[in-house]
Amino acid sequence: MPELVLRGALVVDGSGAPAFTADVAVDGGRITAIGRDRRLTARRTLDAAGLALAPGFVDMHAHSDLALLTDPAHEAKAAQGVTLEVLGQDGLSYAPADDRTLDTLRTLIAGWNGDGSGVAFDWRTVGGYLDRLDRGVAVNAAYLVPQGTVRMMAVGWEDRPAAPAELDRMRQLVAEGMEQGAVGMSAGLTYTPGMYAPDAELTELCRVVAAHGGYFCPHHRSYGANALRAYEEMIAVAGAAGCPLHLAHATMNFAENAGRAPELLALLDRALAAGADITLDSYPYTAGCTTLAALLPSWAAVGGPEAVLARLRDAPTAERIRHALEVEGSDGCHGVPVDWSTIEVSGTAEPALAAHVGTRLSGWPAARELLLADRLGTTILQHVGDERNVRTVMRHPAHTGGSDGILHGSKPHPRAYGTFPHYLGHYVRELGVLTLEECVAHLTARPAARLGLPDRGLVREGYRADLVLFDPATVAAGATYDAPRTPPAGIPYVLIDGRFVIREGRRTDVLAGRSVRGGRRRRPRRSGRP
Repeated sequence: MPELVLRGALVVDGSGAPAFTADVAVDGGRITAIGRDRRLTARRTLDAAGLALAPGFVDMHAHSDLALLTDPAHEAKAAQGVTLEVLGQDGLSYAPADDRTLDTLRTLIAGWNGDGSGVAFDWRTVGGYLDRLDRGVAVNAAYLVPQGTVRMMAVGWEDRPAAPAELDRMRQLVAEGMEQGAVGMSAGLTYTPGMYAPDAELTELCRVVAAHGGYFCPHHRSYGANALRAYEEMIAVAGAAGCPLHLAHATMNFAENAGRAPELLALLDRALAAGADITLDSYPYTAGCTTLAALLPSWAAVGGPEAVLARLRDAPTAERIRHALEVEGSDGCHGVPVDWSTIEVSGTAEPALAAHVGTRLSGWPAARELLLADRLGTTILQHVGDERNVRTVMRHPAHTGGSDGILHGSKPHPRAYGTFPHYLGHYVRELGVLTLEECVAHLTARPAARLGLPDRGLVREGYRADLVLFDPATVAAGATYDAPRTPPAGIPYVLIDGRFVIREGRRTDVLAGRSVRGGRRRRPRRSGRP
């Protein structure tokens, strides 16, 4: 007899097919039976009448690389029904790494993740990081080899093509990461040093990824002035390498691109019709989120964080940076001259600077002062999106959901705590942009297929019991720009490996998450009781 039956749920199975009412039995971390026309029995029963039962949601673009280790509850994602996150995004993360690179990374992306105080960085390889997750974390996690980190290790911080020996070293690092369980490779091509890589170099690394069955996930070179050209470039790189392509937080931001999402989707449709393998993710909000230092021109970042700080201290160089930002349109700001009124401080690394959080920057002098005082650790929101584009992109059949959630900072973007219920509540129930069945497919089966996971993303017998129960009539994001850490409503139960991580709307102490590995190495089978 199975351990648990979820009785009388409205099963939205992830396939996009019409929902149906059924009992669902769970045992040993798997779905063991689905009773559409018969009443199932088990040792324990949960009355799920009035609730929708769906596969657990997959966050295709997460920045929880350290949060999973520092915050065991991880309610930001668990409470949303997220059961799997994809880490290692935007070309910068903590594996593979050597001691020198790791120290630099902790400074470089402190605005995303904090500096990692309290984390025992007891890994140096992708496999070592995934092994660390396998000790038990809140939700499951897959990992992308970060191209910028790989380039940092092999080439350093110079703006030049890699030498042949350096390119060989990067190929080796990517291959090792894939062999150890990564599902693909990310790139952050408006972030240094990853942006210094020419297309030919990216193509060579993508060949390695493709040979190991992975996919390429670029944050491409422009979401602003040259967005369409940047999308075309990534399609060409992936096509030349024979590598599947997943476009990170695919959107069209800044005033230059308002209402132009149909042009992006037409470009994708032409490539798909020609045989390309392309998916994308997006978040259902108009504001972006990054670090303040990321807006700087790439030449100002040559040499790494300490070199950036030295340039900011030097008045003539700082004036050159201002001109690049305000007049030319910095490559770090997507080729668009910065509008300081759109930039809101969302977090600081230095607690003494917390009074800046929630304020808009008044101009370059204020930005420069904050960058120096916070040692580049400031996180910002950029209010540069377009609602028409947000809705248009999420309707595309290649679309998946990704929060791009940065959890660090006093006032983070609400997408970190609200993306998935916001899709279900606002865009499904309130606006009807997607049907319930379509939306669940975007958040479950489609990302599982991109990740190559044969037993996740659907409510099917034999599939893993990573499940979410929510109320279609009340599910909603609680998080707002003013109160970004407010938990969602209408998601009373979440199971990972058949065990409750959310029960009656509250976080349990269960740490059922593990690494989800690509290639031949998969997450070890575990047994467990709800």
